[in-house]
Amino acid sequence: MGMKVYSSEFKADAVVLYLSDPGHTFEGIGTDLGISRETLRNWVRAERARREERGTSNGNTKDIPVGEATKQQMEAEIAALRAELKQVRKEKEKLAVERDILRKATKFFRRRDELVNRCRFIEDHHHAWGVQRLCQVLEVARSSFYKWRAGRAARAARERDDAVLAGRIRAVHADWDGTWGRPRITAELREAGIRVNHKRVGRVMRAHGIAGLRLRRRHVTTVPEPSAAALPDLLRRDFTAAVPNTRYVGDITYLPVGDGEFLYLATVIDCFSRRLVGWSVADHMRTSLVSAALRAAAATRGSLAGAVFHSDHGAQYKSRDFAALCAELGVVQSTGAVGTSADNALAESFNAALKRETLQGARRFDGARICRLAVFRWIARYNTRRRHSANGQQAPVVYEEQSTTLTLAA
Repeated sequence: MGMKVYSSEFKADAVVLYLSDPGHTFEGIGTDLGISRETLRNWVRAERARREERGTSNGNTKDIPVGEATKQQMEAEIAALRAELKQVRKEKEKLAVERDILRKATKFFRRRDELVNRCRFIEDHHHAWGVQRLCQVLEVARSSFYKWRAGRAARAARERDDAVLAGRIRAVHADWDGTWGRPRITAELREAGIRVNHKRVGRVMRAHGIAGLRLRRRHVTTVPEPSAAALPDLLRRDFTAAVPNTRYVGDITYLPVGDGEFLYLATVIDCFSRRLVGWSVADHMRTSLVSAALRAAAATRGSLAGAVFHSDHGAQYKSRDFAALCAELGVVQSTGAVGTSADNALAESFNAALKRETLQGARRFDGARICRLAVFRWIARYNTRRRHSANGQQAPVVYEEQSTTLTLAA
């Protein structure tokens, strides 16, 4: 039997048919096509060689022996798994670093998570993890960090200045028994020649834990007299005066001493300068208490003739004896509405400041003598040194003297 000649198309179709299904065998396809097993094998091998030369193998493993194809597949899969494992390990290391960064950052930002704190954290730890990684994890722009770093010298100088200022603030604060707040301390520093505004003083005080005293307590001392004659309200909540010795306010406040006992303070305050021109302390609230305070005011001013004295509806102020004293001194009486402290707010404010700054949170004074001394010291400093916001942060006596000087100069 002579050799049969097959066309190139037939050969190509036979190879494609064999490679189309992994279950095909040379024996089976050769029998179907009427060719020998070895002839088909040779065609497949030739096609494989051509494809390898062109580098266009279709990836079908039927063009190579089964054992060799399985080996190449396994090697490819192993290589892919190794690459994937490498990527996973790299990602794991990245996550571990980020976890360590955030763990430390959480402790660092326990109180506040501000940009400044994050920049400080980056500065402290950039040698360990690098600026870029820290900025990515903490969500800080690198330009912001480098800008913050460039300002370190200026910040350090500012912190030194703030420390010096804090020392001066503490000195003023201590001189006034820890009662003064930002406005009065600012005025005191300015008078001492220190150029500073109230915002900076407030910031430094907050940063160093310095604060004025703020307390609120009330105790009823106003007992109205139903049978007393009605008096007009001549002030109508206008607690100002154009000149001294024309308008006054007064009140009684309690001073807790000992074990359940009280002293009582009666005041006479000039609306012009907030100066306490008359006062009296006693262990009772009889009319003689307020009368003594008004007589003291007359002695301080020389005369109260024509001045208005404004008070609440306490029985002492509406008594016959007090009315007779006012007539004797030439004082015109005035009262606010019943049941409202706003109609005598100036006197109420004075009383609150006195008790807040002398008791400083304590419930009582340790005895009557200590109480009297504390009140005497505070009143003396109040008139001559304690700054008042209504006077442009000047003490009452200083304000009156300056006003007198300006009037004479005019």
